[in-house]
Order: sequence, then structure tokens, then C-alpha cells
Amino acid sequence: VQLQASGGGLVSAGGSLRLSCAASGRFFSINDMAWYRQAPGKQRESVAILSVDDRTQYAPSVKGRYIITRDNVKNTIDLQMNSLRPEDTGVYYCNAAWRPGAWGQGTQVTVSS
Repeated sequence: VQLQASGGGLVSAGGSLRLSCAASGRFFSINDMAWYRQAPGKQRESVAILSVDDRTQYAPSVKGRYIITRDNVKNTIDLQMNSLRPEDTGVYYCNAAWRPGAWGQGTQVTVSS
């Protein structure tokens, strides 16, 4: 399945962005999903997880600022990012939470100080 992330951009510290991930078929309804971030020079890490029964988990660095949701009408997994910090900068990807498959292109998020 192809996973297409969008919604990134350049924002000032304290600002907000909303990312969206689209996929075909029922991929989101049968897989726990996650948003991942790869900061410059660092390994890709999971920042938010949404299970098929709508339980959520967040990395400590984003807890209280990010919200992951599923839109069943649009068939997307979204990530609302608030109170952004320069350290949130990176390329954001969505993929299955526990056994990620092929990675899509991701979307660049840049937070200026």
C-alpha cells in the first residue's frame, strides 16, 4: 500500500500544523498506525500511535502537544501538532505502528526559533 503524507511546512515556534496521511483501501482500519519523525542526523522515531480501537500513545517529547486521529470519511490518519518547537523539525512519515512496511515520501516540517 502507498502511504502519502502531506501538510508539512515552515512554521514559527509556538505555531501549529496539521499533517494528513492517505492510503487506499482499509489499511487504516486493520492496522495500528503511527506517525514517525526523522530529525536531521537522527534515526526515525515513532511520535504518536493510534490503535485500531482508538487508543493513543505519544512520545514524551510530544505528549500534550500532538494529537493523532483517524478520519473515517476521508480515510486518513491525521496529526495535529501544536506549540511546535525547533526540535520538532524533521521529515514526518506515517506507517503501521509495529511492523512498518515500505516508507512513503514523508512531509517536511521545519520550525524556526
